[in-house]
Amino acid sequence: MMRSLPLHLPSSVRDRLPHPSRTALRWIFYGVLLGFSLSVTSTSLALYFQDRKRKRIEKQFEPRPIELRSDEVVNGVTGLIGNTPFMRINSLSDALGVEILGKAEFLNPGGSVKDRVALRMIEDAERQGLLVPHTGSRIFEGTVGSTGISIATIAKARGYEVTIIMPDDVAEEKVKALLALGAEVERVRPASIVDKKQFVNLARERAAHFGHTANPRRSMLRTSSSSVVVTSTASESALEEDHLRTQDEEEELRTKPRGFFADQFENHSNFDAHYYGTGPEIWRQTSGRVDAFVSGAGTGGTVSGIGRYLKSMKDDVLVVLCDPEGSGLYNKVKHGVMFDRKEAEGTKRRHQVDTVVEGIGINRLTHNMELGLPVISDAFRVTDAEAVAMSRYLVQNDGLFLGSSSACNLVACIKLARKMGWSDGQRIVTILCDSGTRHYSKER
Repeated sequence: MMRSLPLHLPSSVRDRLPHPSRTALRWIFYGVLLGFSLSVTSTSLALYFQDRKRKRIEKQFEPRPIELRSDEVVNGVTGLIGNTPFMRINSLSDALGVEILGKAEFLNPGGSVKDRVALRMIEDAERQGLLVPHTGSRIFEGTVGSTGISIATIAKARGYEVTIIMPDDVAEEKVKALLALGAEVERVRPASIVDKKQFVNLARERAAHFGHTANPRRSMLRTSSSSVVVTSTASESALEEDHLRTQDEEEELRTKPRGFFADQFENHSNFDAHYYGTGPEIWRQTSGRVDAFVSGAGTGGTVSGIGRYLKSMKDDVLVVLCDPEGSGLYNKVKHGVMFDRKEAEGTKRRHQVDTVVEGIGINRLTHNMELGLPVISDAFRVTDAEAVAMSRYLVQNDGLFLGSSSACNLVACIKLARKMGWSDGQRIVTILCDSGTRHYSKER
């Protein structure tokens, strides 16, 4: 038991003994100092291991300095597709303290990210024997413009004709580009996918009747996809599958013109173009340093293909959807349904609301979009006002004249950075889908 100090000790001796309050303060000081030291040490260790992880990932990639490669010659216009550069959006990155990187897909020869999809769909069809170059075959597609321009660009180089069915409210610049590329353009009123006169349904019907037979089914060729339609103008004897064809019939079947409905919305080649192409490019160009990927969705191929690839390489990367007004994908990601709880049954408009944004947003779930839903962790709604304001801001501050879908992507990047509280150089990558020159008539 602790004994109390005798009161009769001299004051000089008592003053030299530790005072209880001084002792407590000393121990508190030691505790704070120790805690601070441990905090600094643990932070240093965390940064050390994080830096080691970053360097380990970077060792997987060869340095890629920007250089003039005058000795490299690409094979035609399709050789220019892909391997687009990444660019830092300086004004946004500096303001937020994060790195917002845009993949400059507007530098593709057809002017958009859809060049990748068009090339993959056509090449896959050729590999499967569904399309044969320079036979007078015709490709049909329903699109709001960019995919049609990409198909028309590649088709001309491959010897195909093109028919594009599109809504009559798309930007005039896209129509003029298609006509300049020699495409046949059919413009129809906007309609729901359940309407037979909706542009995608009409493209399918036009391809089905390309065979010029009384019964279109008799001119159809078997495909691995239920959505892709291929018809032939060959004779019925050459098309007959229940007998052994002669050599002349085989040649006729191979060389006669065909009608091909590409169906970008359901065609798996759309997803593959990004999973095997764009995704690996992003991973290589960033040396694996990606914290989040942000993208809008129309067909769903871009966000699904790139998102699935990046997730396979780095599980903690965030895959985020941006969605314009009038689209149901935001609600699908956030609430699991394609409509908002506030919308009473029967009050939802049958057709998508008017919006200046083209190329992204849809009110149905495509096969390509379904492939990406499991990896999409968040979504942001972007209004027309936000998209237009961003387009104008980028022109004034970065000298970038981008389309409305690219502007939507960058608005969503800002919303993500603010929501996550990021300001320490985290990397958010997105797609700069196309140039503003295709949207001028709708954005001015």
